[in-house]
Amino acid sequence: MFLQRMLAVALVAGCAATVSGQEVFREYVTLAQPAANDSAPGNALPPVEVRPPATDDTGSGSDADALPPVEVRPPADTSGSGSNSPATGNNFPASGGDSPLDLNNGNAAAVAAAAMRADLARAYPSLSQSQLGQAGRFNENTGILRDGQSLFDTPAAVSIRTRQEIEERQAPDMFHALQNEVGVLLQSTAAGQASPFIRGLTGQQVLILVDGIRLNNSVTRRGPNQYFNTIDPGMVDHIEVLRGQGSVLWGSDAIGGVINIVSRGPDLPGSFPGDPNYSGAQAIQYFNTANNSPYSRMNVEGWVNNTGVFAGGSYLNVGDLDTGYDNFPRQPGTSYQQFAGDIKFNYMIDRDQMLTLSMQHFEQEDLARSDRYPGYPGDRNNSNSFAAATFFDPQQRDLTYLRYQALDPLPFIDAVTVTASYNRQKETVTRGVPTTRAQTTDVDTVGVSAVASKEMYNLGKLTSGVDWYYDDVDSPFWGASGPIIPDDAYYSRIGAFVNWNVPLTERLSGVAGARYEAISAAGTPIVNIAGVDTPVFAQAEFSDWVGSAGLVYELTPEVHLVGSIAEGFRAPNLSDLMSNNPNVQQQGQSIPSLGLQPEHSITYEVGVKTDTGRLRTQTFVYWIDLQDNIVSQTTPTPFTFSSANQDSYIQGVEFNGELLLERGWSLYGNFWYTYGQNQVTNAPLSRIPPMQGIMGFRYRSPRQGRYFDIYTWMSDRQDRLDPVSDVRDERIPIGGTPGFATLNLRGGQSFGAHQQHKLSLSLENLTDQPYLVQGSGVYGTGFTARMGYTWTR
Repeated sequence: MFLQRMLAVALVAGCAATVSGQEVFREYVTLAQPAANDSAPGNALPPVEVRPPATDDTGSGSDADALPPVEVRPPADTSGSGSNSPATGNNFPASGGDSPLDLNNGNAAAVAAAAMRADLARAYPSLSQSQLGQAGRFNENTGILRDGQSLFDTPAAVSIRTRQEIEERQAPDMFHALQNEVGVLLQSTAAGQASPFIRGLTGQQVLILVDGIRLNNSVTRRGPNQYFNTIDPGMVDHIEVLRGQGSVLWGSDAIGGVINIVSRGPDLPGSFPGDPNYSGAQAIQYFNTANNSPYSRMNVEGWVNNTGVFAGGSYLNVGDLDTGYDNFPRQPGTSYQQFAGDIKFNYMIDRDQMLTLSMQHFEQEDLARSDRYPGYPGDRNNSNSFAAATFFDPQQRDLTYLRYQALDPLPFIDAVTVTASYNRQKETVTRGVPTTRAQTTDVDTVGVSAVASKEMYNLGKLTSGVDWYYDDVDSPFWGASGPIIPDDAYYSRIGAFVNWNVPLTERLSGVAGARYEAISAAGTPIVNIAGVDTPVFAQAEFSDWVGSAGLVYELTPEVHLVGSIAEGFRAPNLSDLMSNNPNVQQQGQSIPSLGLQPEHSITYEVGVKTDTGRLRTQTFVYWIDLQDNIVSQTTPTPFTFSSANQDSYIQGVEFNGELLLERGWSLYGNFWYTYGQNQVTNAPLSRIPPMQGIMGFRYRSPRQGRYFDIYTWMSDRQDRLDPVSDVRDERIPIGGTPGFATLNLRGGQSFGAHQQHKLSLSLENLTDQPYLVQGSGVYGTGFTARMGYTWTR
């Protein structure tokens, strides 16, 4: 990144003052772009004299690796990544020493050392390098913390799953894309579905965003649901995870945390700086032996003058899953198909203003409810009839948004982002083979948000914004049952926030924020009154203030002590208030609960972050006080679920870290433990994940186009069960979910001109260990080979 910045300064200094369309683009691509791109064509750089600063770019303050002036002539790109520029500072001590570099005198050892350092910086970005938000200059307000900070400089517990990691996993869906992230459990309630648990909470209590736009809507169900998996991982640039807070910045639902999916775009320059026109393409093919599933994805991208485009489409065809159980090789009801397509346009109005238009479509067909499929092992009703089979067909998501971003639009604003969005989520639930009942829930959501920031020098940085979302529900049905959500229902939310990052002393910095949010809901649910089902018009209004505060103390330039207190807020949505859903657990049905109050939470957490040349870690201890937590209550005959407010708490510990070894090798892992308790019933909270973690040993070399990874995933037994939801759920074995450990490895190698071709292989669960993730309706895979081929132009 440092080389690129110095090159940009040299180029801009020689530019003409006139700014044509091409000149606007040239300035953008030379100043705006990050160091590495995994898809664009190579962009070899001309020679330039670089004088590195006394300290590195990581923010660690270390000057041990400062380099003397040197003329560097980057070689032709052979990585296939599209860039020769290393990422910003990485203090890894390369073998061969830190001798002064003089390519003209042929110091081969020093050249090799510099190449290795650049390679390691790209392979293992430090916490200081890991920026939140989209790549380039327009990243101020687009990240999950809305202020452009790095992971190291914030008191929050944040992690990033990069595109490099997603591609190494050969992820055909979001379940595999985020699996094994610290503090996050991915539960597959049924095939093709994925519900992320953050600190023991999921569903409505975890907010999911796509490019900063809410995926959660007013019909998102409490507890595990499928919506996280309605995103194609092939369109994902990276995934940002904020654990334990988020209500101040993002509003209702962010009690457990926030997940922001940042999509790919035409964000990088072409074959060399100054050329505004380029084109690129990528073809991806994966095959998974566990369910005989081919995943195919094609991407194209390019720039013409000041307009860029990225577009892609994918297809996934999944067969029944091969489990690790000897007497149960293939799990019925786990086959389905999915289609996806997306396109994004970036238009540079001038060097400081950009318009983005993005459209996404995702659709799944024939998704069976694994807990309602005939013959499903462990089915306590042991039904031999197809009358009980339940399918989602289709499960559909569409998102379109227009975004305007500007730098220095007014003297009192440094950056502004304004977004208008339309989101549609449609699901049709059918019962029986042939179908005896069909219920559709079709939700149209329109939204507008605006965020602005201002750097106030010694007074810190102020970020503020407003957001508004409106849901309109359409619920046609046929058969014996009525709509799940009233057909005339609507849900509206509006909020405003302010967030202030401020230096307090030379070593101490703080962040404080506040939000006000108001929500209104209305509809006509069917309520049982004196044994008679009666339509009743209901209307509800909710509003609240929430606040947060955090501190970062610099123990040393490479070790930060952090802590925060954050309030959370979640108003009951339409699913809580008005749902008549006959698809709850095995034979249960939810009924309206019109008297619910909003949930509130206070999260207390303390942590330590280390960011040295060799070691990067984050350790947190936390406590979540859940006031008026919305939980399920049941009646035995008939088996119905209603909701009630009951105080609860969750506490736990999280650790993740990576130790860089020699020549591209590292040792990494994470560990997390969660404990949840209902203070009213004195019983465990439902579906609290068991203690678990991973430990691995890997090698990465982007320059050589090579990686290797061997790791084990370990999960303890979970026998602390909620007697209302968990004990009745046949997806949880009687007595609790057994512990397990799997052994896995993956590797890949690029070859050909500019590393255009890449072969990859993952071997999962090498010991064929039978296992089940807590609460999942789908068993873990037995021994699996996942093979991949990627072609990049």
